[in-house]
Amino acid sequence: MKYIYLLIFFVIGCSNSNNLDNNFGIVIHGGAGTILKENMTLELEEKYKNALREAVLIGYDILNNGGTSEKAVEKTINYLEDSPLFNAGKGAVLNFDGEVELDASFMEGKNLNAGAISGSKKIKNPISTAIKVMNSSSHVMLSGKGADDFAIQHNMQTVEQNYFKTERRINSLKKIKSIENNKVSNLLNSDYRVQKLGTVGCVALDKFGNLSAGTSTGGMTNKKWNRIGDAPIIGAGTYANNNSCAVSSTGWGEYFIRGVVAYDIAALMEYKNLSIKKAAKTVINKISKMGGDGGVIAIDKQGNIAMEMNTSGMYRAHINSKGEIDVKIYK
Repeated sequence: MKYIYLLIFFVIGCSNSNNLDNNFGIVIHGGAGTILKENMTLELEEKYKNALREAVLIGYDILNNGGTSEKAVEKTINYLEDSPLFNAGKGAVLNFDGEVELDASFMEGKNLNAGAISGSKKIKNPISTAIKVMNSSSHVMLSGKGADDFAIQHNMQTVEQNYFKTERRINSLKKIKSIENNKVSNLLNSDYRVQKLGTVGCVALDKFGNLSAGTSTGGMTNKKWNRIGDAPIIGAGTYANNNSCAVSSTGWGEYFIRGVVAYDIAALMEYKNLSIKKAAKTVINKISKMGGDGGVIAIDKQGNIAMEMNTSGMYRAHINSKGEIDVKIYK
C-alpha cells in the first residue's frame, strides 16, 4: 500500500510539473501616445492590427515549440523592426539632421544578463545586436560608431541610412520643425506629441520558467545632440528578473529614465508583493504625477500580464499558453 501512495504522489507531482512547464506567454507593444480612433482610417487600423498579430504569433510559435524567451523576444522584435509602421529599424523617426539613430536593449531574467546599443546609424536589427553585446562581450551598452563597429565585427547585418527612411517619417520631421519654429504650444499639441514618440517592445515567459524583455526604438523625432531615451537603459526601458517579472516601456523617455520605470515595477512586486497589474498601474500613476506619459507591458513568472498606459492608446498584443490572442490599439 505504501508503494501505491508513493506512485500516486509521483504521478501527481509529474502532472503539476508539466502544467507549470507548459505555462508560458508573450506580450508586445508598438508604442503608446495620442492614438485616437477618429484619427485612424479603417485601412491603417487593420494594417496595425495585422502587424501586431503577425509579430506576436512569431514569438508564440517559438515558445509553443519549446524555444527560449530570448529567441521569442528577438524574433518578434525583428519583425517589428522590419515593418515601416513602427518607430524602430525601418520606419524609425528622423533626428534634427534627418538621420536615423537607433537604440535597443535586452535583458534575461534567469541571471540578470543584459545588453544594449544606442545611437546606431547602420544596424538593421538593433535588438539582435543588443543580444550579441550581452552574449559576446564583457559590456552592457555600446554607443554610436562603437556599436556599429561591434555589429560589423560580429557579422550583424548593417545597411545604409536610406534603408531606414520612409516618406512618412520625412514628412513628420518637416511637420515637427514647422510646429517648433512657429512656437506652437508643443506640449498641448496632440498631433505634435504622437509624431514625436514611439517604441516597440516584447516580454515573454518560456516553458522553462525564464523571463526575457526587449525594447527597440528610433527615439524622438527631431532629437538633437545624440539624445538617448529610456529604451536602451536597463531598469528604465527594459528589465527582467525571474523573481518578479519582465517589463518593456514606451513613452516620454526622459520621465521613464527618472522614474526607473521597468525596475520599479519589478521591485514593487519583489519587495512589496504587489500583483503585476497593481505594480504597473502604481508606477504609471507616478509617471503621470511627474508630468510624463506612456505605457508598459509586463509578464510575471506565473504568466500573468499587465498592459498599462496613461495615454489614449498603445499598440499592443498578447497570447497566453492556450493560444488565446488579444490585439488592441485604443485604451
